[in-house]
Parts: sequence; structure tokens; C-alpha cells
Amino acid sequence: MDRGSQSHDPSILGRMLVAGVLASFFFFVDQVSKIIVRDAVAHGFSGMDVIPGVVGLRYVENIGASFSLGEGFAPLFAVLAIVVTAFCIVYLLRAPRVSWLEVAGMGMVVGGALGNAVDRMLFGFVTDFIATLFVSFPVFNIADIGITCGAVLAFIGFAFGPAGGEGKGE
Repeated sequence: MDRGSQSHDPSILGRMLVAGVLASFFFFVDQVSKIIVRDAVAHGFSGMDVIPGVVGLRYVENIGASFSLGEGFAPLFAVLAIVVTAFCIVYLLRAPRVSWLEVAGMGMVVGGALGNAVDRMLFGFVTDFIATLFVSFPVFNIADIGITCGAVLAFIGFAFGPAGGEGKGE
């Protein structure tokens, strides 16, 4: 194995360490930000523009999934988060070759999925608070950023990483 392919094919320990750190980071930042927002709302906060016309803070109790779809299925979404987490762990442990982008992306997805699952199980809703003001878009949170950006990174890493492209199957 040449040095070039080693830099794109992390060891199992490296995979789990990087994914675990990123999952923990997104989970922690997501939960702390939600605690701060819920506390602010309890003390009368109703929203504000952070960058006028671009992004603001608006408190929303999302009882569904993305875009509030699937209302009333909070326990199912929590179970789905556990399934996604298990899939990511098994994939990172068993895949013969993965890219660092896949590892990072899956860590972000796991942290975000577990962050929203905790909300669903504790409160029956997900705390959303980041609002885009320049375009009509649902209010979201740090976990959603981890899930979305992580899924994109993992897909790019899968499609163009060491197992993707011309060398696939070797």
C-alpha cells in the first residue's frame, strides 16, 4: 500500500476515534445550545435577528422530523437515530476501505441524530432555533446541521474516496 492510499484509508482505531470525537462534539454543542435557548425562552426570550435579513434566533418545538413532517412519530424517530448510529458504527468497523470524509460525515450524522433523539425522548419534540431570514426555510438546530452536512460529506467521501471511482472492487 503506497503512502497516498494510506492517507485516505484510516485504520479502524482512527475511524472510531475521529467519528467518536465529531459525534461527541456535535452532540455536546447541540445539547448545550438547546439548553441555553430553552432557558432563554423560559425567561421571556421571543427571538432576535443575529445578522439582520440573513439569520436569526426563533424558538420552535418541532414535533416531527425535517420540516415538521411525521408529527406524532417521535419514538419512531428516536429508534431510527439508534439504527442510524448502529449502521454507522458497523460500517466504519467492517468496511474494507473508507475515506476520512466518510468517517467525519458519519460522526457528524451520529452526533446530530443522537442530539435530536434525546430531545424527542425527554421532551416529545426537538428544540429548533436557527432561522434563515433571507429565504423561506424551516427553523433548525445544530444537530440538523451535523446530520445534513455529515450526510453530504459521507456521500462525497463514499463516491470519490478510496473505495469509490475507478478502483472500486479492488
